[in-house]
Amino acid sequence: MVRSVAINPPKMCQPMGAILAYMGVHGCVPLVHGSQGCSTYPRYNIARHFRESAEVAVSSLSEDAAVYGGAKNLTEAIKNIKSRLNPEAIGICTTCMSETIGDDVKLISKKALQDDPVKIFPASTPSYVGTHLTGYDNALRTLVETLAVKGETNNKINIITGIINPGDIREIKNMLRIMNVSSIFLSDISDTLDSPILPGGHKPMLPEGGTSLSDIADSANSLGTIAICRAAGSAATYLKNKFNVPAVLDPAPIGVTSTDRFVRNISRLGGASISPEIVIERGRLIDSMVDVHHYMFGRKVAIFGDPDIVSAIVRFCAEAGMAPTVAMTATRHKDFAPDIKAVNSEYKTDTQILEGTDLYEFHEVVKTHGAELIVGNSKGKDIADDENVPLVRVGFPVYDRVGVYRYPIMGYNGSIYLLDQMTNAILGHRYDPNKLHQ
Repeated sequence: MVRSVAINPPKMCQPMGAILAYMGVHGCVPLVHGSQGCSTYPRYNIARHFRESAEVAVSSLSEDAAVYGGAKNLTEAIKNIKSRLNPEAIGICTTCMSETIGDDVKLISKKALQDDPVKIFPASTPSYVGTHLTGYDNALRTLVETLAVKGETNNKINIITGIINPGDIREIKNMLRIMNVSSIFLSDISDTLDSPILPGGHKPMLPEGGTSLSDIADSANSLGTIAICRAAGSAATYLKNKFNVPAVLDPAPIGVTSTDRFVRNISRLGGASISPEIVIERGRLIDSMVDVHHYMFGRKVAIFGDPDIVSAIVRFCAEAGMAPTVAMTATRHKDFAPDIKAVNSEYKTDTQILEGTDLYEFHEVVKTHGAELIVGNSKGKDIADDENVPLVRVGFPVYDRVGVYRYPIMGYNGSIYLLDQMTNAILGHRYDPNKLHQ
């Protein structure tokens, strides 16, 4: 039966992703060119997930803008941001309304602050096409296209993060530090969306951290670019085509095989040796897989979320001896199905592939193929409750648990944490030591 409606789709609109990209830039204020709700919804989800307030401005379009255009509102919004926050940059996200009425955002922005040094980055992010991943990719590419300038080689590696958590970014930074490789993160929310309260209770309006504008400009001079999430890879492709910066778009570094590949790419691009400390971290991951093998072997796991994260976790589950039964993503990506099919072929698994669909269909397949564990964001809670199986929360958004964003699931250390979470979820859910497979 063909359905003409989506039921509980685990995806968000383009402005949500664009806002996250802009919030990873130092001193940058995201500005949503649309109605009040178009900024309230992203701010609400950011606050619930990261437990941080989010400075997201809005041009507050109303009914009259549909007739007269939104130039006046956008101009006033830009000037208000400048006078109140004095940012280094403003990242503009368009919405359904501003795209439909045809506002020339670039021209309006140029006129608004024509004699001011504030950088303005307008990205086309209408909500009626694409998802949050599309919005992130469009915003990041806008940043690179606007700023990147060829100069002297900087001996750094660009890391395009995609929509991952601060804990993952810190773990990737730690791996680069161990290998003595310098980097530019495009972009970096590890401090801006997990900022400290400083002595005296002070917390600045615009948080410290984030990638500087000068670093984004310098990305054209790096030794190479690695996209952690391939869905955010168009900036890497742009740097390759425009400035001959080698681009690597490989699976996200979750589990043994994918993290091995990431480490080899860092070593090759950065000309760095693989340090003994990295080898020890890998060994600990292998040991942790052995430690829990008798608990997790053959366990049926259903996984949903963003395509790069889902396909990487599917492979990791197969590596650990589990049986991934269904892999679902609401965002179509050319690499998703081939990734899952490769795991099925290599590990003799039978993972059902759901792409561009919703959690209703995911739930139907879970009922048919079974699951002893679900891995995904908080939107999977109702399914987990209905099927009486545990839910391990990963990705974005997670709003019914605190602190998930602080802990990595990437790299060797992050993979250990993820495996521990999955194992403990099984052990904590009516575990019978005399019956490993309930």
